[in-house]
Amino acid sequence: MYQQFVRTLFRNYLIGSGVAVLGLGGLVLFTTIRLSPDQRSWLLAILLTSLLMMIASEYPAFRRHLRPIASFFSAPTRDMHLVQQAYAATHRLPLLAVRRILGPHLMGLSIPAMALTAVCIRAGLVSIPYWYILLALVGAVMVACMHAVIEYLLTIRATRPVLQREMEYARQLGCPLDELPPGTFVSIERKLQISIVMVSVLPLFLFSVISGVRLSSQLREGDVAYWLWAGAILGVCVLYSITSAYLLAENIQSPIRYLSHMLDRVKEGDYQTSAYHLYHDEFAQLMVGFNHMIEGLDARDQRNAKLVESYFATLAAALDARDPYTAGHSLRVADYAVQIAERAGVDNATVRMLRRAAWLHDIGKIGIPDAVLLKEGRLTDDEFEIVKSHPVMGERILMQVEPADEMAPLLPGVRSHHERYDGLGYPDGLAGEDIPLLGRIIAVADAYDAMTSDRPYRKGMPVMDALRVLAEGAGTQWDPEFVRLFVESMAPVSNEVAVTSSTIGACVEDGMSLQMAASDAAGCEPVGTLTTNEVQTGLFL
Repeated sequence: MYQQFVRTLFRNYLIGSGVAVLGLGGLVLFTTIRLSPDQRSWLLAILLTSLLMMIASEYPAFRRHLRPIASFFSAPTRDMHLVQQAYAATHRLPLLAVRRILGPHLMGLSIPAMALTAVCIRAGLVSIPYWYILLALVGAVMVACMHAVIEYLLTIRATRPVLQREMEYARQLGCPLDELPPGTFVSIERKLQISIVMVSVLPLFLFSVISGVRLSSQLREGDVAYWLWAGAILGVCVLYSITSAYLLAENIQSPIRYLSHMLDRVKEGDYQTSAYHLYHDEFAQLMVGFNHMIEGLDARDQRNAKLVESYFATLAAALDARDPYTAGHSLRVADYAVQIAERAGVDNATVRMLRRAAWLHDIGKIGIPDAVLLKEGRLTDDEFEIVKSHPVMGERILMQVEPADEMAPLLPGVRSHHERYDGLGYPDGLAGEDIPLLGRIIAVADAYDAMTSDRPYRKGMPVMDALRVLAEGAGTQWDPEFVRLFVESMAPVSNEVAVTSSTIGACVEDGMSLQMAASDAAGCEPVGTLTTNEVQTGLFL
């Protein structure tokens, strides 16, 4: 591939240089200037000599530009550094071709040609005015600029297969080359403007210079009418070329900017966008294809979202199925938690994370022995310590689940849902708003569902009694704001759950269960037993 690549570059260069130097230069020598055969021979010799000197000065720069690419293809083994160097050099090659043609190419040709021509004029070998040398330099600069544009575009086309091969090797090494090397980006607008101006304006200037040389012998001295006419025509043509180049570049760049803007919206996750058909060319087809792509991405995103939600819900259901008496607990806790978050004005993304964290808040109980988790009687202190390990165990389990970025936002809620607002909870003893948001919300929802759910050893607490317990624990065990929002959503008349702290506190100090205290305070019959230890720690299961 490298040999073919170099041959392509040489062919493009030789054809371009031959047309520019020998073709155009020979045309000027043999058809524009009236010279004797001997004089033409001298000028042709000067031209060929200058051409050889140009090649001699330009070839080292060409080899230097190709060296990183040659090293990439010739190396027996390729590391990432070698690939990156070759990739950067290949991307820079079109711009380097322009610099080479406007540097050693132009200087290597024009300086020797001017010097040798001046020597021949002084020696009487060529009889032309000295100012022709200056016109020849101006013409050489214009020809070099036109050649540079063609060489730039041809080099871009020649480098595409090489760039593709380099990117394939980079992917094999596990490091895709997704960004352009610094200093290689040239906008389409700039390419169009420069190219159009070069290929339209410079030929006009060149024609004017050559015409002036040919007509100079026929115009009378001091006759400026021709030059004024030629200058006016040339000015109008230049203005037309520049205006056309600007409008054409804008016409092409505008849909590209628009499509780039739409892609940025898609990159941010907005799959509800749609591109308008504002154009009347191939870009319209791109917009149609873009819209089809977005529709497909949106459908896939919705399907993936459903699969992810189903994945989390299935894990929660599998956990709840371990104990028939807690079936549906995680799903209900998630519904209550979302209810609180929505009333609190939490953003949709956080609500989505909250639901998932609530589904999996007790996932750590998978590691609790059945003899402890399903025990119908009161737990011993050692057994209670085992159960208290489930938030940390749940966090560790979820840290092993991929994708990690999907699980990371859930971990604080799973770990901290048994923290207390007064700092007496577990596992970290966090207090107040140091407790993660998800943990504070799940704690309220978890406690309510635990109190109102039936167990083998007790009947679930009535709704109003459970709400009274939550209200009493607001500010000590649970976040007072989230308790208030939940109580308001569950009890239309908030004063029905107003229970004084002294009433509940006194009953607890006397060893009475908190649930029974709440029942007594509300004038209800006791319906079961929740120990003081269970209430204080937030352990209701």
